[in-house]
Amino acid sequence: MSRTSPHILLLGGTTEARELAAVLAVRPGVRVTTSLAGRVARPGAVAGEVRIGGFGGVDGLAGWLREHAVDAVVDATHPFAERITGNAAGAASITGVPLVVLRRPGWRSVPGDRWHRVPSLAAAASVVPSLGRRVLLTTGRLGLAAFASLDGNEFVVRSVEAPEPPVPVHTEVVLGRGPFGVADERALLRAYRIDVVVTKDSGGGATSAKLVAAREAGLPVVVVERPALPVGVGVVVGDVAGVVGWLEGVGCAG
Repeated sequence: MSRTSPHILLLGGTTEARELAAVLAVRPGVRVTTSLAGRVARPGAVAGEVRIGGFGGVDGLAGWLREHAVDAVVDATHPFAERITGNAAGAASITGVPLVVLRRPGWRSVPGDRWHRVPSLAAAASVVPSLGRRVLLTTGRLGLAAFASLDGNEFVVRSVEAPEPPVPVHTEVVLGRGPFGVADERALLRAYRIDVVVTKDSGGGATSAKLVAAREAGLPVVVVERPALPVGVGVVVGDVAGVVGWLEGVGCAG
């Protein structure tokens, strides 16, 4: 490991990843490369070096770590990006490069919530027809195929960019980049006459306003639970400060 200029690979795409990149970019002698999957054409600004695109699986990532003399890997991807996390764990095991996974805590229901927790998008699609006709989908633009056969429902899909097919027959797309406030979410639910909300348990405050608005309106919310962490993931922390502390412990924070 380089003691004078440690190189950190940050697997990003989340609010926490951008915050961490900004924190590390101002530390003397620390080099940070943030890797983005490239699924969003215009990602938000990120401090430090940025690369776009995949690595080619476990072996490709392991090769990149060796070629670019990476001293530590931080996986700060979305909690549902299990393939990327699995590849990171595999590459870290092959190369011996230390890995930490940043996962913000999941959401917890409070009195007044009408949550229906389900294990998958397919399970969410199976319960939606019994809960309401007009559905707000905030599950991302790549997971709509699970709902494509529900021609008895009307869907409002909110996404940063246009969703990829297949999509439900009766779909209206609302483009927007969060975070959204509670007032924004109240207005959205009213304007589109939403009966039920479907979301993934991404956790954190940046996307939780819709849960508050749904609670206030007495609407059911279908919450897709997170996948289990892949085998091989050892160190998991819940916030940016935890990652910085871990990096200091392995000598990679300047």
